[in-house]
Amino acid sequence: MTSESFCPASDLEDSPPSIAHAALSDFSTDRRVLLISGMAFVVGAFSALVAWVLLWLIAVITNLAFYHRFSSATAIPQGHHLGYWVILVPVIGALLIGLMARYGSEKIRGHGIPEALEAILLGRSRIQLKVALLKPLSAAISIGTGGPFGAEGPIIMTGGAFGSLFARRFHLSAAERKTLLVAGAAAGMSAVFATPVAALLLAVELLLFEWKPRSFIPVAVASVVASVLRVPLLGAGPIFPVAVHASMSGTELAFAALVGLLAGFGSGLLTLLVYTFEDLFQKLPMHWMWWPAIGAVFIGIGGVIEPRVLGVGYETIHGLLRGDLIGMVVLGLMVAKSLVWSIALGSGTSGGVLAPLLIMGGALGAAVSPLIPVGDAGLWATVGMAAMMGGTMRSPLTAMVFAVELTRDFNLFPGLLTGSAAALLVTVLWMRRSILTEKLDRRGHHIVREYSIDPFELARVGEVMDTSVATIPATMKVTELSDRIANGDASLSRRQGTLLVDEQGGLAGIITRGDIVRALRQNRAEEMQVGEAGCTDLVVTYPDEPLHNALSKMLAMDIGRLPVVDRAAPLRILGYLGRAAILSARMRLHDEEHLRQKG
Repeated sequence: MTSESFCPASDLEDSPPSIAHAALSDFSTDRRVLLISGMAFVVGAFSALVAWVLLWLIAVITNLAFYHRFSSATAIPQGHHLGYWVILVPVIGALLIGLMARYGSEKIRGHGIPEALEAILLGRSRIQLKVALLKPLSAAISIGTGGPFGAEGPIIMTGGAFGSLFARRFHLSAAERKTLLVAGAAAGMSAVFATPVAALLLAVELLLFEWKPRSFIPVAVASVVASVLRVPLLGAGPIFPVAVHASMSGTELAFAALVGLLAGFGSGLLTLLVYTFEDLFQKLPMHWMWWPAIGAVFIGIGGVIEPRVLGVGYETIHGLLRGDLIGMVVLGLMVAKSLVWSIALGSGTSGGVLAPLLIMGGALGAAVSPLIPVGDAGLWATVGMAAMMGGTMRSPLTAMVFAVELTRDFNLFPGLLTGSAAALLVTVLWMRRSILTEKLDRRGHHIVREYSIDPFELARVGEVMDTSVATIPATMKVTELSDRIANGDASLSRRQGTLLVDEQGGLAGIITRGDIVRALRQNRAEEMQVGEAGCTDLVVTYPDEPLHNALSKMLAMDIGRLPVVDRAAPLRILGYLGRAAILSARMRLHDEEHLRQKG
């Protein structure tokens, strides 16, 4: 928006359809959502297939690395017979990942979600093909050789990459590419965990940065399609079935809040731990390519001390949910998993955060369960899992629904909500950023994850427009207007533009300071009238129009002000809309947030 602008090339009738006046509605979604939803169907189906391939790769690599056999049967590292030689297994895997990151793409390092956020917010939702290929392979190597990670981060990144690549084959806007990127990410998570609702909520809470049907519907389509295709590919859910608990009492909800508070402090400590180790690795006098191998040494040592820290740990999660693990066993597991995972993630290797958070949160809940007079270890492990995930990722709705979809224990909803909200309370007051956004901040990018209604959407032009409108006849000489401004005429000098009226007092045009300067440079300036020097082909706004629409007109036409006229009588001037009026709507929101008054 320029401070001095020429007359726009076209009037309101020729302006883009998106800014032409239309009947106001709750949502701005149009029929194009049907096309994007159709594309999301394809993205969801492919993401389900990618999830199957990733889990197949993890199983094959686990069998090769720990049992020296080629098999895609489900295998866990804990049953190996390698003895102390097990330390070398994650080191070999980490060396391969370091080479892939250095000579393939550095974006495969880390747990995937920050990279997806970066692509959405800063890369116009574009992800490279080599990232889509190398990310699942590196994650499979990392997890298959004992890395203490989950598969969800890599599959979110990979599904998102396919959505982005698919979108780039068509003429789509950046917002539409974002929708398909997030659709692929949600579909991948839905296929891995059989949690379509939680995957959709993760998209809303973490990835979309908006709540609009134009993106919600396609992402829902992709998530549902992936969950349906999961059944023939990977089997039906839930993946962690448990005995259903009774409805929670008020006493149990109070203890759920306590577990949530503990998990909130645990979330903060985990975040600090991860980035403390990352800072320590930054100080090493060697290339970052070798850092994952150094971190893998600690993975191997941790695997010798506590074998359950190796790999994804789905069996461990299920054992915690069933209440099979209690006492000192879970304390040792929680400490060992926290250290090994933090060191490995800080080293920059490839792997997800979700499954480890479930283990550490579940171990926390199970560890404190003997001190709680109600409920059982499985109940408090479930609450701890949801609270740890909700507090660490700052996604409480996703966390509580995720726990329910994993177990189908719907009676725990109130307790999971209580624990997740309590954990979120601790982390948002204590930590400025989450474990996901801290990485972006370290790359120089700050994001805000709070959703709110745009004040420009709520306000109407009539609420903020300037009603004290100074007008001049269109027949006035340019030199006379220039002299009045130079002599300090308050009614004319306080605005960049002045409205012109005809003999009947109707709107005839507008003249800006720039128009005056250009007119004075011409030889016939003394004879020129302001109607000739100014703009008569006007773009206008109306008092009942949303401020957002008026602002869109100004941006589309590259102008800095609009006359406000009566919709029924377009030549009748009602007001003047400039930058100061627009900013007043933003100031109103600021006052609502910060101005405290007596009731």
